[in-house]
Amino acid sequence: MAKFILGRKIGMTTIYDKDRGAVNVTLIECTPNKVTLVRTQERDGYEAVQVSTDLTNKKTKSKEFRTEGVTSELKEGDEIKVDIFEIGDELKISGITKAKGFQGVMKRHGFHGSPSTHGHRHDHRAPGSIGSAFPQHVIKGKKMAGRMGGIRSSVKGIQVALVDTEKNLLGVHGAVPGVSGRIVEVRAY
Repeated sequence: MAKFILGRKIGMTTIYDKDRGAVNVTLIECTPNKVTLVRTQERDGYEAVQVSTDLTNKKTKSKEFRTEGVTSELKEGDEIKVDIFEIGDELKISGITKAKGFQGVMKRHGFHGSPSTHGHRHDHRAPGSIGSAFPQHVIKGKKMAGRMGGIRSSVKGIQVALVDTEKNLLGVHGAVPGVSGRIVEVRAY
């Protein structure tokens, strides 16, 4: 069975394990998701399940999860709860990363900068030479200053560390993309 759910990132905390000691986890609040649409190969050309949740308090968030190759016995109106996950499940978590605005090449791409002596004045954080003799313009995709973050990102191989069915909480080892309060997509593979 395919395991997936929409949740809201709460933040990071530390839990204590008998074997591993202190473990850093990210808490994700996963209120029950409602199945709003089931797509089939015959009708739509692909298999998917659309779920929705009202975690934002302003509007309902919907997302379609592909279920091709995996048997899915979900029907419209069913609820998906956090209890489908078990401790140790490996997850792929997707979300929108933290936006950092317009940044220079040192922060955005990790350039090391110019030396502070030997004729360098006022250009310690400059990118250096960016062009060539041909084709007389900046090549598309060149590492330069610009907007950083605010894009969709996925993290694979994160393990479930905590499942709290009473509070609808899912705790996962490590960091998850996005700021606290943002919607994330959680799926097992």
